[in-house]
Amino acid sequence: MGKSRRTGVRLPPPPPTGTRPLAGPAASYHRVVDVLPLRDRADLLDVRLQHRLDTIVPALMEREGIDAWVLIAREYNEDPVVGSMLPATWLSARRRTILLFLRSGPAMQRLTVSRYDIPGLFEAAWDPAVEPDQYARLAELLTAAGPAAVAISVGDTYAVGDGLSHTEHGLLSAALPDELRTRLVSGERLAVGWFETRLPVEVEQLAANCAAAHGFLRRALSREVVTPGETTTDDVAWWLRQTVADAGLESWFHPTVDVQRPGSVAPDSFSTKLDGGVIHAGDLVHIDFGISYLGLMTDQQQHAYVLREGEVGPPAGLVSALATGNRLQDLLMAEFATGRTGNEILAATRKAASAANIDGLIYSHPIGNHGHGAGPAIGLWDQQDGVPGAGDYPVHPATAYSIELMARVEVPEFGGAVSIMLEEDAIFDGEAVRFLDGRQTEFHLI
Repeated sequence: MGKSRRTGVRLPPPPPTGTRPLAGPAASYHRVVDVLPLRDRADLLDVRLQHRLDTIVPALMEREGIDAWVLIAREYNEDPVVGSMLPATWLSARRRTILLFLRSGPAMQRLTVSRYDIPGLFEAAWDPAVEPDQYARLAELLTAAGPAAVAISVGDTYAVGDGLSHTEHGLLSAALPDELRTRLVSGERLAVGWFETRLPVEVEQLAANCAAAHGFLRRALSREVVTPGETTTDDVAWWLRQTVADAGLESWFHPTVDVQRPGSVAPDSFSTKLDGGVIHAGDLVHIDFGISYLGLMTDQQQHAYVLREGEVGPPAGLVSALATGNRLQDLLMAEFATGRTGNEILAATRKAASAANIDGLIYSHPIGNHGHGAGPAIGLWDQQDGVPGAGDYPVHPATAYSIELMARVEVPEFGGAVSIMLEEDAIFDGEAVRFLDGRQTEFHLI
């Protein structure tokens, strides 16, 4: 471990690829190391962005049969796709930023029709001294290219694919000749593909982020944080928020911390979690928690049992319940296949769960640059018969998912049903799904 000369922060040695992940390989469940200084993060992200633009965009445009992709944003009202394609030192778009991708067979052009160029990523294609009208210049470029279809950011299923504002859409339409205006099509599937596809180095980073998040969970679900009879669920949630911030990372949502205990009514849906108040011995504590680092999110849910005096482990009924939750995870992951839609995976998993006598809910989602990422929705807690639109999107290789679900199991020691709510992040490589940093198969003990 060396020190950065810029900040003195201790850093892990870079691997051969030149990237420096937050933690070790996926198998290293308990390792967490220091984060990079901001300048080093920016350098890493820009290299990664260059690689994504070089490889992912051409493949997506070929897959979707699109010859031209136009992305338009104004400062502080960024199309999500535009925001994700700007250098790390650009914290927003500048004035009006127009990005243009042109594909002609294997050849690709990346242009910026904007007042400010973007060196190394997009070639400047507008000189206001020659053509003062920005949209007129865009129309010239499109007319010269003669694309059969021009993809723009409009769509009714995914927010990330609907980033073109009403005003900019009107200005674009007015600037284009009739023959090009009729060729405008939704670029929603390009946007989804851009956000859901992971480079190998991003898979490594996501695994490292998961290991770091697991480390925070392990600490939160221990006597380091919880004193039975004193600590509240809010105390634990705010400890997570503060500790993550102190580590130089971000939480992308406020953690949920709740409890189930003997005699309580188990939540019957994702939205009806119990307000635990003070945590007591004999409680089953549940946390839903996620962090963000280097543009990649995690989303995890785990449980702990608070030991009563004289106990050395959780009741047998709880152990069995967790095993049932793990079995439901296995059934879901076995149904992934390239080209299969989220709704098809949901239906097949529910059928398999019914055959195994498991009472469960499936509500898994893509994860990556956003916590609830673009891609195939595999159920929602209140839509177990399928999700119109997002559930009809197919699974593609090199995509990551939060394997999120609930199993309701009768636990004699609790006098009724207990809801085991599990969530772990995984990668689909085109053949199979694997967890990025393992999963919970035993309760944390407090």
